[in-house]
Amino acid sequence: MRLKVEQKRSTIGCKANQRETLRTLGLKRIGDVVVKEDRPEIRGMVQTVRHLVTVEEVD
Repeated sequence: MRLKVEQKRSTIGCKANQRETLRTLGLKRIGDVVVKEDRPEIRGMVQTVRHLVTVEEVD
């Protein structure tokens, strides 16, 4: 199982750790999409920035 993560909102006005989390996930701008393995570490990162991204499970 994999997770498709898309950045939907800007990081302007967000906390520094949230900006760093998006960068760690590989997201730089609105509309960027990355596909990551479904692991607890990735789920934790997505949880940190859940208000900025949308997530789908893909196979």
